[in-house]
Amino acid sequence: MPVIEISQTVDARGLSCPMPIVKTAQAAKVVPSGAYLELFATDAGSTKDVAAWCKATGNELIEQSSDDAVFRFVIRRK
Repeated sequence: MPVIEISQTVDARGLSCPMPIVKTAQAAKVVPSGAYLELFATDAGSTKDVAAWCKATGNELIEQSSDDAVFRFVIRRK
């Protein structure tokens, strides 16, 4: 599996909905098409929110994982 180069990391730990998505959307505006964003969030609702946002915007959710109460997402910008 190739190594993914993260262009920007969004740290939304401690933020409630809708802020993890708002911060991710802001970051997506400044990275080029095809770039990878990494999001860290502690809001449990972000698992559904990120998937729905990706589907609605055409971005691709590449990876989703969790470590204790921290969720990590890797998103490929369309």
